[in-house]
Amino acid sequence: MENLIVDLDTLEAIEQYLPSNADLSGIGSFYSVFSDVTRLKILSALSVDELCVSDIATILDINQTTVSHQLKLLRDAGMVSTRRNGKVIFYHIINKYVEEAMSMGARYICEIIR
Repeated sequence: MENLIVDLDTLEAIEQYLPSNADLSGIGSFYSVFSDVTRLKILSALSVDELCVSDIATILDINQTTVSHQLKLLRDAGMVSTRRNGKVIFYHIINKYVEEAMSMGARYICEIIR
């Protein structure tokens, strides 16, 4: 620590601000969901309304196996849940931060990148 240029108040503020390694791992896991184009398409569709696997596959022109696999990852991440209506299972977004993150990403692309 003797080689630090920052003052002790700044160092203390940084140490208090930094999340724990466990929290940082959780943040990384949350954002990793957004690193796949197929998951982003599914989340975008589910932002409009709840949908079943076959509807998602048809709307997004993706095979049902891929949709099911991606939905499992989204469920495991706590981002989507299901509702059964007879034999049909509908998926919907349950994590309020998902739509906020998607919206923030879209604003970033529109305002910063373009």
